[in-house]
Amino acid sequence: MTHDQAFRIHQDENGHRAGLESQPRPEPGDGEVLVRVTHSSVNYKDALAGTGRGKILRTFPLIGGIDAAGEVLSSQHPAYHAGDAVIATGWGLSFDHDGGYARYLCVPGDWLVPMPEGLDARSAMIFGTAGFTAALAAHRMLLNGQRPDMGPILINGASGGVGSIAIALFARLGFEVVAISGKPQFADWLSGLGASRILGRGALAEAKRPLEKAQWGGAVDSVGGEMLAQLTRTIAPGGTIAAIGLAGGADLNTSVMPFILRGIALLGCNSVDVPSALRRELWQHLASDWRPSDLDLLLTETVGLADLPKTFERLLDGQAHGRILVELD
Repeated sequence: MTHDQAFRIHQDENGHRAGLESQPRPEPGDGEVLVRVTHSSVNYKDALAGTGRGKILRTFPLIGGIDAAGEVLSSQHPAYHAGDAVIATGWGLSFDHDGGYARYLCVPGDWLVPMPEGLDARSAMIFGTAGFTAALAAHRMLLNGQRPDMGPILINGASGGVGSIAIALFARLGFEVVAISGKPQFADWLSGLGASRILGRGALAEAKRPLEKAQWGGAVDSVGGEMLAQLTRTIAPGGTIAAIGLAGGADLNTSVMPFILRGIALLGCNSVDVPSALRRELWQHLASDWRPSDLDLLLTETVGLADLPKTFERLLDGQAHGRILVELD
């Protein structure tokens, strides 16, 4: 039996531990597909799971990695055949099912997306779950009537994975984009991605009344907590906020005034359980009309499986920005 290295996470009476282990190559059962993974990525969720700082995994031990891209080796699913290029994100990956931090991934075929024309495994994983989440946010906001003429889109957590891709994506869609970042050293980089202005982390700190001056057409929020509350008070009439994260806290203390008097909307974005048809549609957009002009500008680091522990620590300590690609070859 062939064995390969995988990044495996344990949680037991001895506590949390994670690292490279030799794993047998899985065999696909009925409806499953065996994928040879060439690329994955590092998301905030991966760092929480890999360090044990977040309760992400439901079963242990488990191979980490919520993203994977590669080529089908063998298939017990009618939609996929050996040689097909595929993407896997979300569903049960690195939650209750082995994830993408391994050379081989065996998953239900229904979890996969065929690689759209215009992407390969490397570019798909520069996007990864972060890019898919940014696309889901754009999709929900556009569906809700968001238009460029309503005002700029404010994006917080701007130097993170989702934030940076959201800047490039909304700029590509013709929106004026304003970024909020607590990392002034990345201002030029954010401008290069498409941000017309970069504000400091405290830009909305004085927005304390139920309704403040309407400054933003809409927003993509990866922070939550008090900053999301401040956003609700400063969105223009009819505008939408896509909520995609809670790096700054899970509580939301605001009033119903902006929702009733300005008709704003707060749209939650769950990238894990997106139905297959919409999943394919969003990846198709990322491969074509929503694709940023320079995808490599988003990529700030390329690592291997052995580099994951220190990469997770740096990401959680605020020392990383943009997208981190994992190469398994």
